Amino acid sequence: MINRPDLFLRIDSRFGSNPVVLLQGPRQCGKTTLARRFAAQHKAEYFDLESPADISRLAQPMTSLEPLTGWVVIDEAQLQPGLFPILRVLADRHPLPARFLVLGSASSDLVRSVSESLAGRVALVPMAGFDLSEVGPKALRTLWWRGGFPRSFLAETDGESLQWREDFIQTFLERDLRRFGVQVAPMALRRFWSMTAHYHGQIWNASEIGRSLGESHTTVKRHLDILCGALVMRQLPPWFENVGKRQVRSPKVYLRDSGLLHALLGIPSFAALEAHPKLGASWEGFALEEVLRVTGDRDAYFWNTQGGAELDLLVPVNGQRIGFEFKYADAPAVSKSLQVAREDLRLARVFIVHPGPKSYPLNEWAEAVSLQDVRTRIQDVQ
Repeated sequence: MINRPDLFLRIDSRFGSNPVVLLQGPRQCGKTTLARRFAAQHKAEYFDLESPADISRLAQPMTSLEPLTGWVVIDEAQLQPGLFPILRVLADRHPLPARFLVLGSASSDLVRSVSESLAGRVALVPMAGFDLSEVGPKALRTLWWRGGFPRSFLAETDGESLQWREDFIQTFLERDLRRFGVQVAPMALRRFWSMTAHYHGQIWNASEIGRSLGESHTTVKRHLDILCGALVMRQLPPWFENVGKRQVRSPKVYLRDSGLLHALLGIPSFAALEAHPKLGASWEGFALEEVLRVTGDRDAYFWNTQGGAELDLLVPVNGQRIGFEFKYADAPAVSKSLQVAREDLRLARVFIVHPGPKSYPLNEWAEAVSLQDVRTRIQDVQ
C-alpha cells in the first residue's frame, strides 16, 4: 500500500471553502481506495453506486441523504446523474450539517452535470495513478515502464503488470465505456486507440488517421473525444503568439499513462522499450504528466512553428512563463530551436527534463533537471 498524503491534504483544503468536493480520475486509478481510507478517517457514510445494496439505499436520494450529518462519500456518482440537483439543495442548507465527497470517472458528462447543478458549491480535485513523489525516485524506471495504475505498478512481476494492463484495456473498452453511455463498437475504439498510440507526442491529424482506419475525420475526432473524456488520453493545445511566424494550430495527443502506451504499442519489456523508435516520445509523455501534476493542466500548451522552432510544454508559474523540454539523453543541451522559443515566447526559465540523477545549469536561463527534482524547481520559481 502506498500512501498518498498530498491528495488527502488537497481534499481537506477544498472542503475548507466548499460543501462538495469532486474527486475525478480514470477507472482503476485508486479513487475508491483513497475514498474508503478518507471515509474511515472521518467516520463518513459511504455509498458505492456500483453496489446493488447502495443503489437500493439511494432509491429515494433526498430521503436517504437529508438526515445525514458529518461526511458523506458517494462513489461512481456519474452512474446516477439525478443525484446532482439533490446535492445542490443539500449543499445550500444553513447551517451545513453534511459535506459530500463525490467520486467520478467519466469526464465530459460528469463535469457537465456538476457545472449545471453545483456551480459555486463544488471544488474539483483531479486524480491519476501514482506519481514519482509517491513511489520515490528509485522506482522511476518501474513507474515509467508499468505506468501509475496501482495494480499495474504494484504487480509482482513485469509480466503480471503487462497482463493487467492488457486486461484493463479490454474491459475498459467492452464494459466501462458502455456503462458511461458510449455506443461505439469496442473493436473500432481498440483499433483507433492502438493507432493513436503510434501518434503519441505528435501533432494530431484527424484526416491522416481517418484514412488509415477507413473512417471520416469527424468519426476519429469523436473517438478521440471519448477517450479524452474518459481521462485516458490528453489533447495538449497549441499556444498562439503574434511573433510573425506561421504556427501549428492543431493539438498534440498523448496517452496519459505510460504503461497503457507500452501495452498498446505491444512492447514486451523495458529492454524492448529502450530499442523502440517511440522511446523518446514515451519519455516525453511520462515526464509531461509528472510536470502537470505540479502545475495543473488548465493553462498548459505546446508551441511549434512551421519553420521548426518548438517547445514541448509552456505553462505559467507565479505569473511567469516557464518552458519545458523533455529529452531522453545523458547530457541534454540548449538547441537553436529552444533559443528561438525562449526569445519569441519571452520565457523566464526553461527546464530540460531528463532521466538522469543530477540537475545542473546550462546557462543563465536554462537548466537540465532530473525528473525527481522537477517538483522542487517549479515550486522555487518566484
